[in-house]
This record gives sequence, C-alpha cells and structure tokens, in this order.
Amino acid sequence: MMEVSITDINDVQKEIEVTASAEELTPHFEKAYKEQLPRIEIKGFRKGKVPLDLVKKLHGESIEQQSLDSIVSDVYRQLVRERNIQTIGDPVLTEMDYKRGEALKFKISYEIKPTFELKDYKGLTVEKLVHRVTETEMEEEILRLRRANSTLSPAAEVTDDEHIVTADIQEIDPTGNPLIGKRTPDVRLYLADETVFEEVKAVLRHAAAGSVLRVTVTPQKGERKEPTHLEITVKKIEKVSLPELDADLVKKMTKGKYETPDEFRKHLREDLERYWQDRSERMLTDALIGEIVRRHDFTVPESLIRTVIDSLLEELKDRYPSKKLPPGFDEKDFREKNRAYGVFQAKWYLVRERIIEAEKLGVDAADLDRLADLEAEKLGMDKNRLKTFYESSEAVKSRIVSDKLLSFLKAHATISERVVEDPV
Repeated sequence: MMEVSITDINDVQKEIEVTASAEELTPHFEKAYKEQLPRIEIKGFRKGKVPLDLVKKLHGESIEQQSLDSIVSDVYRQLVRERNIQTIGDPVLTEMDYKRGEALKFKISYEIKPTFELKDYKGLTVEKLVHRVTETEMEEEILRLRRANSTLSPAAEVTDDEHIVTADIQEIDPTGNPLIGKRTPDVRLYLADETVFEEVKAVLRHAAAGSVLRVTVTPQKGERKEPTHLEITVKKIEKVSLPELDADLVKKMTKGKYETPDEFRKHLREDLERYWQDRSERMLTDALIGEIVRRHDFTVPESLIRTVIDSLLEELKDRYPSKKLPPGFDEKDFREKNRAYGVFQAKWYLVRERIIEAEKLGVDAADLDRLADLEAEKLGMDKNRLKTFYESSEAVKSRIVSDKLLSFLKAHATISERVVEDPV
C-alpha cells in the first residue's frame, strides 16, 4: 500500500507526499517497456521483435527513468480521484527521489478552491451615479466633429486658436543653452487643443513663420511641478477652417443617414445619453461587485491570480502589431503592479460561482430562444441556425448566466441615484 501524507501549506495550498514501493511500481514499468518495445532496435533482431528480457537488461534503467514523470502524474491523478480532492490550477512537482529497484518518493504541491461562507450578496445598498447630458456637452461634441471635418490652409501668422503650428522644440537650460538629446522636430501644436500648455499657447498666439520663441512650462512630474525651459522654432502655420453644421456636413458625417442639423442633434443627444446610461450601469455593476467582494475575506489560490494577470498580458500583446511585448518590457514589475487587480478578480470569480450555484442560475431553451430572437436580425442570420450555435457555445451560455446574475443582484439591492456632472 502506498504511503501518502498531505500537508497544509495554507488554506488553499497543499503538498502531497507519496512513497511507492518497488512492487507497486512494477506494473507501471511493465507498461512503459511495452510502449517502448516497438521502437527499439538491436542488432540481430527485427525492429519491435527484441525479447522483453533483453530490453529490460539493456535499456531498462533508461526506460524507467524516462517513465517516472508519467508514473508520478498517473499516481497523483489516481489519488486525487480516489480522495475526491477538488484541485484548481496545475500541480507542481517539488521533489522526486528514485533509485532503480527501490521505492519512488515524490512531493507535489497543488491548490484547492477555498472554503468560505457565502454572505451578504442580497439586500445591499449602493449608489448609482447618473449624468444628464447638457447643451454645453452637445456643443462641445459638435465642435469636435466639425474639427474632425475641418480643412487646412497655409497662413503667415497666428491670429486665433484655430491654427496649427508646426515647430521644432528644443529644451534649454535656464541660461538658454540647448540640452543635448532634448530636441523634438516637427511637433504639431493645435492651439485649440486643451492638452497644449497655456504658456505655449500664449507665446504662439501671435507667432509668425520663422519665429524663435522661448517659454517656460511647469509640467507635473509625480507629486511635484518642475519648470522646463523651451525654445520653439516655428516652421509652418496652418489655418483651421471649421465647416458649419449644415445639411451638407450632416449628410457627410452620417453617410446620408440623417439630412438636417435638427435631426442630427436629436440623434446625437440620444447617442450621448445612451453612452452615459451604459457607463452608469457599468459603474453600478462595479460598485455591487466591489461591495460583495469586500465582504468576503479568504485566501485566493495563486494559480487563479496568475491566470487573471496572464490574460492582461495577452490583451497587452494584442495591442502590438507583432503580438509580442516590446523589448525590455518588465513582466515582473507588471505582475506586481497588477496583483491587487488579480486578487480582486480571482476572488469575484469564486464568489460569483458560489452565488450562481446557490441561486440555481442556469441556461434553458427559452433563454437561448430569446437571445436568438434578439440577435438574428442584427447579425443577419437565420434564427434557428443561430440558436443551434448558441446551444453548443459555452461562451454564450456563460454570458447569459452572467447577465442573469447581474440582473438578480440589482433586483435584490437598494439602489439610490445621485446626479453628477461627470462620473469618474
């Protein structure tokens, strides 16, 4: 009988230590010999026809050593199954000791789902931040769209903020000497852009092509502001001509969907309101989840935290054309900075799973039928074909369950609304 002992490293991490006698290893080794036999060649015998005893004599030790990882894995899985151990993540072999003809000893570290009391996910009191779209916002959005459809023409000098100045910018010391390596050529500065330093705008508002201007700005660096001295050499000036919001511009921007400014304004307001409503709902969801997670204190398996951060890294890779992280990327630093997020998301995954189980939230045929009805026309697909696909898609079923869970949590919460100018 194998000797088995399990040690608690913490609430979710365990270490299993196993000692398997030579006799217990025999059937595993016999299996390994038979698997290797067809591939073994020895002079005087046809391939695969070498006597098993000769194979054991000449290659036995090598075959046994090569099969140890597989044996350890098989023994571990068998013990987990027999003892009904609910593991999570991948096990890690931490120690293995074997001499031919003797017992095999090994240790494996593994994690389990934490046990915790599910509490306080119904009857929560949360605040929903609501934003009303103002006329000022409408005009700002219309101005942004007009600027996106503006035209440029050469200008000799700047007369208002509707100008783009192309300049070389050289950082200088307080005495006016240029700092080596601190020159940026061909910088385009749109004076109407709020991100341009006010000090820079002030010196450029009456600039002419060829002007060399000096200015000091005080950018925020961490918790302090440090003065930076700049020399700006104006190379080119362009006048930005904004089109009026008329029928022609409306048709151009909407590709003929709307024809008049009034019609466009109506739908623009609806789009902005929909944006803020969606954002408000997302923030409410985050507040609910945050409150639920805060009320549950338990140790989170490292494997789950690692999985969350791994997914963040994959998302980051997808932003680069090569689908690879840039040279010099500090992955260790990234993982450390995102650890708190990983812990939070891993904890929510476990709590969410328990709530779904407790409330018996699942997917039935009616759910799939409703979703197919809703999305068939939008996707331009036959409803029955779409429903058949949904029936086989775990991702779709998971989305339906998630939607049910959020609806359930909101229905069982006390939600108060507070109107704000701009939700963070």
